Amino acid sequence: MTSTPPAESGSENPPLMEHPWVKAYMDHVRFEKRLANRTCLLYELDLQKMAVFAVQAKLTWERIESHHIRMWIANMHQHQRSGRGIALILSGWRGFFAWCCREGHLLANPVLGVRAPKAPKPLPKALNVDQAVQLADFKDSPSGALSESSRQELEWLEARDALMVELLYGSGLRIAEVVGLDVQPSASAKGWIDEEALTAFVLGKGSKRRSTPIGQSTRSALRAWLHVRSKYLKADAPAPEALFLGRGGTRLTAQALWQRLRLRAKKAGLQVPVHPHMLRHSFASHLLQSSGDLRGVQELLGHANISTTQVYTRLDYQHLSKIYDQAHPRAKRKDTP
Repeated sequence: MTSTPPAESGSENPPLMEHPWVKAYMDHVRFEKRLANRTCLLYELDLQKMAVFAVQAKLTWERIESHHIRMWIANMHQHQRSGRGIALILSGWRGFFAWCCREGHLLANPVLGVRAPKAPKPLPKALNVDQAVQLADFKDSPSGALSESSRQELEWLEARDALMVELLYGSGLRIAEVVGLDVQPSASAKGWIDEEALTAFVLGKGSKRRSTPIGQSTRSALRAWLHVRSKYLKADAPAPEALFLGRGGTRLTAQALWQRLRLRAKKAGLQVPVHPHMLRHSFASHLLQSSGDLRGVQELLGHANISTTQVYTRLDYQHLSKIYDQAHPRAKRKDTP
């Protein structure tokens, strides 16, 4: 028979929380380790949860063993606590018993070797095809009366941001790979674009170089950006070699790219908050839906292991499942009242 869930914050402390070990341990984390107040509170709540379980099982701290810990994990899992949440609680318990062992109160840590249930890996968020095309086709044109300098600045930003979207969605580049691109290849360049070969050369994770194709729309966007790029580039610009520049002539940062993309998606009328990696996910998902070539998508993304790419097959299956549920007259896979 399973026990009831442990008391949460605000409930009365169980008797075991008044044990001198607990008080000494909390003093240890507060005053010796000097952990933040919030962290100390979380540690105390973790111990409170275990104390409730122990009292219900008529156990003292000395009598808690590994099989008790596993039973309590099963209880929390049964009551819908997430695997990640259980892992955090286990970490708090493990720290307390490790301290008890160091102080000579216990001979063994009952939490050692005990693991939380595996948390399901969340699917990467991706735009659907219509949303992605809506964002890629968006053109930010001036509205209302603007001065000539403001109009030129808007055109400059539009050309730069349009190319960023093309590379993120059209070629599936990572944000670091995009901001690391230079105008020309060189010994120190992390990446560059060969316009004639329609190929982007980038330095990916693990300092691994790879090449990925670009489309005609990306080449057009590249030419449009290079045509206006030098407009705000001063002679003493800090990063004249960078393909993507801020208005001060410095290399565009990942944070600035993130903010510009979020603003552009909002202007394009998308209702979801868009971030750069979402466009990479969209690139992979849409390519896999169209081609079914998992190995090819792996190469284009620069994944070392095929298992990393296989997550997109789950996205593809979800897409197909929705089509089946909505379109096939014999589907009726959802329970009806």
